[in-house]
Amino acid sequence: MKLSFTKMHGAGNDFVVIDATRERFRPTPDLLRRLGDRRFGVGCDQILVIEAPSAPGIDFDYRIFNADGSEVGQCGNGTRALARYVYEQGLSDKPRLRVQTATATMELQRLDNGLVKVDMGAPRWQPAQIPLLLPQAERYRIDTADGALEFGAASMGNPHAVLCVADVDAVDVEGIGRSLQARRDVFPQSVNVGFLQVIDREHGRLRVYERGSGETLACGSGACAAAAVGRLWGLFGPHVTLSLRGGELNLEWAGADAPVLMTGPAETVFTGEIEWQR
Repeated sequence: MKLSFTKMHGAGNDFVVIDATRERFRPTPDLLRRLGDRRFGVGCDQILVIEAPSAPGIDFDYRIFNADGSEVGQCGNGTRALARYVYEQGLSDKPRLRVQTATATMELQRLDNGLVKVDMGAPRWQPAQIPLLLPQAERYRIDTADGALEFGAASMGNPHAVLCVADVDAVDVEGIGRSLQARRDVFPQSVNVGFLQVIDREHGRLRVYERGSGETLACGSGACAAAAVGRLWGLFGPHVTLSLRGGELNLEWAGADAPVLMTGPAETVFTGEIEWQR
């Protein structure tokens, strides 16, 4: 059987998007890994599945799978791609949408300039909500094979550790990222690791080593976590632009229990079909 898909990206973070609003899609780990494989499949960081809503007040359900087949609860760049897909495919013409993932409900707004603004919800700092097996602190410190590491930690619907570095081009993103992800005694569900270089109070650079995907060109939830940690530490104001390897994202966070607002691009690359077995 042929499976139709759309390839999209948000600031270089790329996705295979599946429309399951009319016919249910039951992905197997083998199919997901095949879709994500850049040599033998379509190739992507995540597979996004759009489903009919399962609760009142929700426009669409939204499932997110990493390229290794694991399911996660949040993907900020994918949420913008979902919004663009919905409008391009005529699934909705509402200027604002509410979508629900396994861990969060988000509001999306289509802007006149073609960008999409996403209400990503408030960052969660309590260790049990991240989850993180350390006493709550503004700055955490642990010893690793790479030496002592200091980081901030938050959940944006998925777990993030944010490290401040002098130069994102000089840091060992993969080595440190893998090292922290392997610390299940600290991060029982692993963690997305962000490396943040602060330029000034309104600008920064960011690289993210993601669970199940490795380093990606952009990570929307990682940018939200970095903006929030940066403001918590007094490094950023309420508005910051973060430059990732695939493009720029604009973040707003008023602090406390306010949601992080993320604005950025989303583009369709191509559509296609792939053979698969039910």
